[in-house]
Amino acid sequence: MTARIGEAFEIDRALSDIETLLAGPVPASGPTDSQGDLVTGEWTATSGEGFRILPLWESDSLVGVYAPEWNDADEAARGHLDDLVVELDRRWGAHRKVGMRVPIFRKIADEPMPPLFQALCDQDCLGDLSVWGPVAAGPDAANVWVAVSLNQCDGDAPMIVVALVSDRPIIELED
Repeated sequence: MTARIGEAFEIDRALSDIETLLAGPVPASGPTDSQGDLVTGEWTATSGEGFRILPLWESDSLVGVYAPEWNDADEAARGHLDDLVVELDRRWGAHRKVGMRVPIFRKIADEPMPPLFQALCDQDCLGDLSVWGPVAAGPDAANVWVAVSLNQCDGDAPMIVVALVSDRPIIELED
């Protein structure tokens, strides 16, 4: 669960959060650190060597929700991601997909992987990434890569849209 549960999806807020993510520092090195809300402890951000990850939106709990309501929730969440991708495509050009199949298998096998993919797996952010980059993070900033994804760790769990920024290319891991 994230600190975003219960918030309505608003495209302008999501875009603003991505702009804030772009404007912030990206750790060049160091351990991966996940932060939580001071009151609830719910996930608010993760940062690590070369990246930062931020939840943008979280659906309501889907415990006890079945079709057709579950299908409606899934369609709405996919619509939020699609709307965000369309807007980011307008800004930075066409995105490319980076699959999460290999990181998922590496997680299951307890095999090492780059810190960014390990952090995504640790937060159950297992959805394929829509990636742009390199993009300029600001007038005086270096180029970075940006990605968004829709995630759900199991059928009862909320759906979560996340954004991330990386100072390294985000590329598909090899088998």
